Amino acid sequence: MRILIDIAHPGHVHLFKNLYFELKSIHKIWVTVKDIPIAIQLLKHYNIPYQKLGTKKDHILAKAYSQLHYNYLIYRLVRKNNIEIGIGSSLALAHVSAISSMNSIILDDDDDHVQPLFVKFGHPFADYLVSPASLIGNRKKKNTIFYNGFHELAYLLPNRFVPDVRVLKELNIDISEKFFVLRFNRFMAHHDIGHRGISLEQKLRIISLLKKYGRIFITSEGDLEPELMDYQLKINPEKIHSLLAFSQMFIGDSQTMTSEAAVLGVPSVKCNSFAGKLSVPNELEDTYGLCYAFQPGRFDEFLDKIKDLLELNGRNEEWKKRRLKMLKDKIDLSDFLIWMISNYPESVTSTSINTDLLAQFRLNETN
Repeated sequence: MRILIDIAHPGHVHLFKNLYFELKSIHKIWVTVKDIPIAIQLLKHYNIPYQKLGTKKDHILAKAYSQLHYNYLIYRLVRKNNIEIGIGSSLALAHVSAISSMNSIILDDDDDHVQPLFVKFGHPFADYLVSPASLIGNRKKKNTIFYNGFHELAYLLPNRFVPDVRVLKELNIDISEKFFVLRFNRFMAHHDIGHRGISLEQKLRIISLLKKYGRIFITSEGDLEPELMDYQLKINPEKIHSLLAFSQMFIGDSQTMTSEAAVLGVPSVKCNSFAGKLSVPNELEDTYGLCYAFQPGRFDEFLDKIKDLLELNGRNEEWKKRRLKMLKDKIDLSDFLIWMISNYPESVTSTSINTDLLAQFRLNETN
């Protein structure tokens, strides 16, 4: 089979890397990526060959123009190589599948109401959407395949990821030393229009609280403000999950890293205007108690929650128990995707949530 994997975000490298390595010896695979430095750095680290499409744009009109360019480049690649399946989370794959013989499988874990542009201009053209079961009732597209899991469980399950303790030595952190990871976003994606995260003044208040309890490391989507440079995290991007796993807590306004920390069993506290509006983080919070989310207008409550967690006895052991409960309910998403692609098109017509079919992708052991 001839397969295209399109990378539109650094997190997609992690999301699809196991799929790539499992299938590359059996099928012919192409990988495309926008000119996203961290995504390209990750692809190089994992020795995944790629073709670069072009630079991401911030302004909405520039995004629209760039989208046409991405579509053209992918269409040309698909036609030249007779690609049969495209998998990713991009508009380009959906659009090209509508005008070519390629079938598109789009992974989408956001609710319809928070991404109206993608729902309007992407969903109708996709052959299939693949979404967490959290979104049942919040996804309008009929041919959506629901699975019991999260994107982050494609790469952060215990059988797929073991934290590398060497990252602590690289940052001169003693194994018994307490530290915190913070992540701040720019909110420039199409689905971020009208949304906001944590202000500089609020960031400084977080630091003032945390520095009494341990070291602070900040990673940011854009350039850090001068006032925060002393805390800037300087490690290669493939090491961030190991650092997260050893941390006491994750704090920030990032959607992805909040969920990543949560599925690793690390207490996670998020403050942005998406809080309470997204089904996946709501499930991680309401069903499993692995993370907490607050609107920017509730920043004082956000700080109070951090204080409560800092003073909570037995916090680490409690979060291990909560994580184990979550893992027992979920599937290995990478295994599921590998099976889906390998058995396409029969797989997409026989899959639904709560079937014996999906049970085979549960972990046999969790720890």
